[in-house]
Amino acid sequence: MTATEHALELVAAAARAASDKLAQQIIAFDVSEQLAITDAFVLASASNDRQVRAIVDEVEEKLRHLGAKPIRREGERDGRWVLIDYGDVVVHVQHEEERQFYALERLWRDCPTISLPDDVVSHQR
Repeated sequence: MTATEHALELVAAAARAASDKLAQQIIAFDVSEQLAITDAFVLASASNDRQVRAIVDEVEEKLRHLGAKPIRREGERDGRWVLIDYGDVVVHVQHEEERQFYALERLWRDCPTISLPDDVVSHQR
């Protein structure tokens, strides 16, 4: 099984939103083969807590325009790692220190990556 078209649409929108707010290391994984609870993960990082919050706000705004509402949101108070669960897609926005420490890419490296739209840019510091 692979990620649904709806999940891929949400992945693209979330990645664009993160890119618009200058997120770093934007990547998406198709986790549908390994997890029954979601189709895809989107990972993005930021250099500070304020930027993490700005990325989260932009992702929620863009996905709201597609009719998607988060099922749950975790970590918003600390602003170091915010998880937004949309059912089909889970978006992780992490402070770059958390990104390095938890290294989610290593955990999911056996999963196929999802190609992101050409206008998605992973910004560098």
